[in-house]
Amino acid sequence: MSKREDSTGGSNSMWGGRFAEGPAAIMREINASIPFDKALWRQDIAASKAHVAMLGAQGIVSAEDSALISGGLDQVAAEYEQQGVPEDWDLEDIHMTTESRLAELIGPAAGRLHTARSRNDQVATDFRLWVRDAMDQADAGLKALQIALVTRAGEHAASIMPGFTHLQTAQPVTLGHHLMAYYEMTARDRSRFADARARADQSPLGAAALAGTGFPIDRQATARALGFAEPTRNSLDSVSDRDFALDYLMAAAQTALHLSRLAEEFIIWASQPFGFVTLPDSLSTGSSIMPQKKNPDAAELVRGHAGRIVGSLTSLMITMKGLPLAYSKDMQDDKPPVFEAAGLLTLCLAAMTGMVAGATFRTDRMRAAAELGYATATDLADWLVRQAGIPFREAHHITGAAVKLAESKGLAIDRLPLSELRAIDERIDERVYDALSAEASVAARASYGGTAPDQVRARVAEARLALGLE
Repeated sequence: MSKREDSTGGSNSMWGGRFAEGPAAIMREINASIPFDKALWRQDIAASKAHVAMLGAQGIVSAEDSALISGGLDQVAAEYEQQGVPEDWDLEDIHMTTESRLAELIGPAAGRLHTARSRNDQVATDFRLWVRDAMDQADAGLKALQIALVTRAGEHAASIMPGFTHLQTAQPVTLGHHLMAYYEMTARDRSRFADARARADQSPLGAAALAGTGFPIDRQATARALGFAEPTRNSLDSVSDRDFALDYLMAAAQTALHLSRLAEEFIIWASQPFGFVTLPDSLSTGSSIMPQKKNPDAAELVRGHAGRIVGSLTSLMITMKGLPLAYSKDMQDDKPPVFEAAGLLTLCLAAMTGMVAGATFRTDRMRAAAELGYATATDLADWLVRQAGIPFREAHHITGAAVKLAESKGLAIDRLPLSELRAIDERIDERVYDALSAEASVAARASYGGTAPDQVRARVAEARLALGLE
């Protein structure tokens, strides 16, 4: 009789003598997590090696068995690396799959590996290790995007473009200033991942099923071996906690929202009415019927993937919302949303980094657009306040009249004759024209963090220093 037949019709050796018959086929299928948790195999091997080394050092298992098990785990890891992890649903998960193969390789000594631990603390440890690696990967991806943003911002510190509110032309800004806004967003994203990683830097290994263990284990040793700062402090919380996964997803979701906003801007800028940017061919596609089309598909997919990442966060939050302590089988569903979000986030970061680095910015189109919509109207109001001592509310009213006049004549404000401006308010003189160009407008906004080219260059220099580029 095959192992599969035995597990569905006879005793189940992995579950032991408690069950007279194996699970029904539907239970077998709903219970198995190996199709997705096989992604944890590296972490599972690492945690098992740390655990058995500690058991040997503590004299809980013999030095000979500890060495034999460790060597067997290395052999299992080599097989997984070369051949992949087999999916035997009778073995349920990566932990049983590894232990079963270890027993085939080294015999009964493999049974000593699970001394003083449970699958509850085992999976909590493996998953923390995986999520910690995912946090590091996200940080690396964000840093690469920041480097691209800072590099392009430095190139375009003085390139003028329209700044928008409500997607209406508001005031001239520089492209460098606009790109550096996303640098600030990604800096906050990196800080969220760093904070999440610090909170996740505790090892659950040794908490066992929920109450700890009676064996004289050394949890500090296993924590150090796995690169954790310390062990967790409460065994119940250790196996129940998935805050580290939620923290990752929250940081990933916020990052995805920022990437989606950047993607949306590239989509708008690449459209013919704007024409501010030409996207890299490698991140665009054509149309099956319209040969003139160059579609921003990568940007659109980044925008779409943000919804899936936010959905992953929502999924795990709902899973965890009402679970009593300690472990519940619902928690088996913790990994798929994290795995999906991590894969999508990695793709989105790479796509937007390539887009920022490879885009061709049409600064001539941007400059022309900055002159539309009376973008320097605020500069006229500011000039009236500074040079004529007029209260801002009155200056605002005067400027509104000037805009109305310019609009009626189809002219930019700085093209209105001085006589017509003075007809609106006689306190206006020829010096006003020095303030009404787009260049003068951006140069005037030299407050800390403003769009003036000198301010942009200063922020770029700070960012380059923070990124280790200087």
